Amino acid sequence: MAHLRSRRRPALTLPLGLALTASLGFLPGAASAAPADSPAATAGSATADAGALAYVVNTRTDHRTLASVKEAIGKAGGNVVASYDRIGVIVVHASNPDFGRQIRAVKGVQSAGATRTSPLVAAGTTDEGAAQVLSKAQAKSLAAQAASGAEPLEADQWDLRAIGADKAAKINPGSRDVTVGVIDTGVDDTHPDLAPNFSASQSANCVGGKADTSPGAWRPYDPAEDYHGTHVAGEIAAARNGIGVAGVAPGVKVAGIKVSDPNDGLFYPENVVCAFVFAADHGVEVTNNSYYVDPWLYNCMDDPDQKAIVDAVDRAQLYAQKKGTLNLASAGNSNDDLDSDALVDDSSPDDATPVHRTIDPHKCFDIPTQLPGVVTVSASGPTGAKSYYSSYGKGVIDIAAPGGDKFQFPDTPSKNGRILSTMPGGQYGFLQGTSMASPHAAGVAALLKSAHPKATPAQLQALLKAEADNPGCPSDPYDGDGDGVVDATCEGGKRVNGFYGFGIVDALDAVKK
Repeated sequence: MAHLRSRRRPALTLPLGLALTASLGFLPGAASAAPADSPAATAGSATADAGALAYVVNTRTDHRTLASVKEAIGKAGGNVVASYDRIGVIVVHASNPDFGRQIRAVKGVQSAGATRTSPLVAAGTTDEGAAQVLSKAQAKSLAAQAASGAEPLEADQWDLRAIGADKAAKINPGSRDVTVGVIDTGVDDTHPDLAPNFSASQSANCVGGKADTSPGAWRPYDPAEDYHGTHVAGEIAAARNGIGVAGVAPGVKVAGIKVSDPNDGLFYPENVVCAFVFAADHGVEVTNNSYYVDPWLYNCMDDPDQKAIVDAVDRAQLYAQKKGTLNLASAGNSNDDLDSDALVDDSSPDDATPVHRTIDPHKCFDIPTQLPGVVTVSASGPTGAKSYYSSYGKGVIDIAAPGGDKFQFPDTPSKNGRILSTMPGGQYGFLQGTSMASPHAAGVAALLKSAHPKATPAQLQALLKAEADNPGCPSDPYDGDGDGVVDATCEGGKRVNGFYGFGIVDALDAVKK
C-alpha cells in the first residue's frame, strides 16, 4: 500500500554535513567504517520469529570485535539474520525484551536498538493523495493528441518540458553505463516502457535485511497497492520507444530494490541498510529514495533505539557514497518549515500507536533525507511555484524539481497538474508529491553522470546545483491552495532559498554544459 510520507533534510555540501555530525556527536564511528563486504548470512534466517523484534547492532569493524559481538548476541538470545561486516552493522531478531539493553553493554558495540516497536509478523512513500489511473479510453484520447515525434502520452507530461527534458533527450538521452536504483515498493519490469531499460542484475528484494536476487523478487507484492516504485521508475527512465510516456533520462538503466514490508508497506531500517549496500556493491551510480525510514518520522539522538537506526542507515549510505553512488531523497509533504525551532510529530511510531511529541528538527532526524551527502529535493508545480504540500526550509532544501500540484493547471490536454508516469500492469497514472520530485532530480543526476562519467558523488552534487535555475522567493505572500491564508514563508535570496534550494533542475543545461 502506498503510504503518505514526510521527508527531512540532509546537508548537501559535505562541510555542512560534517559540521552537523560533529556538533551533535551524531553517527558514532560511521564515517570511519571501512567499505562493506557483501552481506554475510550467519546463523538464523530472515523469516520472522514469533514475538521477536528486529534490531540493528552497530560495532567496530575489526574481525575480533565482530566475532565477539556475534557471540554475545547469541548468548543474549539474539538470532543473526545478516551481517554487513565492513560497515559494522548486524541485523538481529530477538524475543528477549531486555536484548537491547544487554547488547549495548557489550564491548565493541557502539549503538544498538530495535527497528520497530511491535513484534515481527510472518512474511511509505512521499506521494500525496490517491493515484489517478488512466483508463484505456483516456489513454487513447490523450495519445491522439501527441505531437509528431513525441511519445503517445507526452502531451500530458508538462514536467518534462518544464525542465527541458524533451529537448535534452535529443542531445543526450543518457548512457547505458549509468544505472539509477529505485529504492522503493518494487518495480514492474515487465511494463513496456520500463522493460527496455531495466537492469535485473542490479535489482533485488531487500525486505528482511538480506538481499534476494531471485528472478522477479524486485517486483511489487501487490501491483494494485504497491504502484509507487513503478511510477518513480518511469519518471526517471521510461524509454522513448513509441509507447506511453518518456522519462527524464530515457537512455539510462533503472533497477528496482524493494524495501517495503509486505504486511504493512513500511520501510524498516534493516531493509534500507541492505538496499544501500546492495546498490553500492552492484555499481548503481544514483539512488532515488522517496520515503522515510519507519517507524519514526524523526529519529531523536537521545533515544538509544532511534540513535541506532540513524547510525546503521548512515553507515550504509556513506558506504554507498564512498563506492561512487549519489543518493537523492524527497523532502516531504507536510508543508513544514524544516529549519524551524520545533515541529509536531504525531505520526510516530507508525507501526504501533503514534504518540504526540514536539521535536527539534535539528536534533531529531528524518532519514535517509537528513544524512550527510544525501540530496534533499522539494517539489514544484506546473507554474514553477512551490507545490502546496512540499516541505521547505532555508539551508535544508538542496534543489527542487517537478512534483505536481493539483492547484496549478498546465496547458495540457487533461489540464492535470499531477505527474503522469508508468503503473504496474502496463498502465499509466497521475500522482503528485515530493516522491515525484526526487526522481526528476535523479534523472537529471543520471544525465550529468552520463556527460561526466568520472564525476564523484560530491562533484555530481555540485553540478546538480550549478545547472539548476532558481526563480527566487515569490514577491507575494505564498498561498499554495488559494484559500486566502499564507501557507509558508520563503527565506533566502535569488541564489539559494528555502523553497527551491539552489533552484529547479534543468535537464537541458545538464547535457549542454
